[in-house]
Amino acid sequence: MSLTKTLAVVVVLMVCGASAFAGGYQINEHGARSLAMGGAFVAQASDGSAMFFNPAGLAFQKGFKVYLGTTLIMPSSTFKSATKETKMVDQTFTPINLYASYAFDNGLTLGIGVYNPYGLGTEWPVDWDGRQMSVKTDLQTFYINPTIAYKLSDQLSIGLGVSYVTGKVTLKQRVPTLAALPGTPAAKDGTVDLDGTGTATNFNVGILYKPSNDLSIGISYRTQTDLEFEGDAKFTDMAALGGPVPANFFPGGIGKTTLPMPSNLIAGVAVHLTEDFTIEADFQYVGWKAYDQLKLEIPVGPSVTLAPGMTIGPLQGPSTLVKNWEDAYLIRLGGEYRIDKLALRAGFIYDKTPQPDAAVEPMLPDANRMEVTVGLGYELSKSITAHVGYQLISFADRDGKISSRTAVTAPTVISGTYSSSANLLAFNLEFNF
Repeated sequence: MSLTKTLAVVVVLMVCGASAFAGGYQINEHGARSLAMGGAFVAQASDGSAMFFNPAGLAFQKGFKVYLGTTLIMPSSTFKSATKETKMVDQTFTPINLYASYAFDNGLTLGIGVYNPYGLGTEWPVDWDGRQMSVKTDLQTFYINPTIAYKLSDQLSIGLGVSYVTGKVTLKQRVPTLAALPGTPAAKDGTVDLDGTGTATNFNVGILYKPSNDLSIGISYRTQTDLEFEGDAKFTDMAALGGPVPANFFPGGIGKTTLPMPSNLIAGVAVHLTEDFTIEADFQYVGWKAYDQLKLEIPVGPSVTLAPGMTIGPLQGPSTLVKNWEDAYLIRLGGEYRIDKLALRAGFIYDKTPQPDAAVEPMLPDANRMEVTVGLGYELSKSITAHVGYQLISFADRDGKISSRTAVTAPTVISGTYSSSANLLAFNLEFNF
């Protein structure tokens, strides 16, 4: 990577390093009950998280309901080369979910939900070999999702949701610099810190059909949303490339880019094997192909005079990064067995990565994964139920490369293997009035 592209790449990547633990940068955990059943929930959608999984499910719920909680997400990742193993800094993320709905006697149900379908982040040691590619990334998105559902008959319902989407991202990264002009490398890298925000709107629809008491079929679709980020880049410790204008060749400034929140199509079938035993199988298709490239708008910096008669173009300017992600899918299986006030749950997920080999990077070392889930629910009273769920995510090992350089030398490329896993623990309280 040339110095000319350093800032452009950094600012673009500030919205790329979302989640290494939820299928690209997506989070699918929006309630302890659904999590414990492997997220196989589109054909049941029997609590407030229907606003995410299938809004039509609200129409089969009764009265005034509140469903709220959080999921503790504890990722772990290492990069192992031929000579060294680097462990990602331990972090715990806490995406929230809050849903409230009211069902009228005429078959109409209104609801509103707040949840985080994209987010998390990564953090590596500040002096590790890949520090110029990534040190810290943190992404948060909030979907505020008013929803309406209508029960067309005792067997069929439809639902529609509209979301106001807001996002925030921060990033820290190291940047090669010069101790002196024309070309003396600095002993230490400079640092870039970035903050960005963006807003957008989103739509989701769903259908729930119950041809009999023992069978239900659900399908839902969420549209793609392009979230426009605008971020402030600040460079520090840039030595000879920093300093007051006009000597500041990395002045930073406002960068703009657009990141797709991909479309989701989920279809599933739930079967009630007995009055107390339900199983479900879902297929989820995610339109990650929309993430083919990222274009960055960034102010053009000043040209650099290395010596009399030696002037090169700006080190800072617009750039485009090719991603070429692929559409991907998830297969979900889950079940629930009810014993009086207690419900026991378990599930399994296969999640195919959308990230091609050429795009594997420390900001998002994604891979195919196998996931197992367990959990339970307990009726504390007629109006309050507690839910808890646990999920273990095991990633396939993934080969990748990192690189570092000084400001005047070619990059040193290091090949290695990413090994990742994550533990998730979800809690929810459900209130029925």
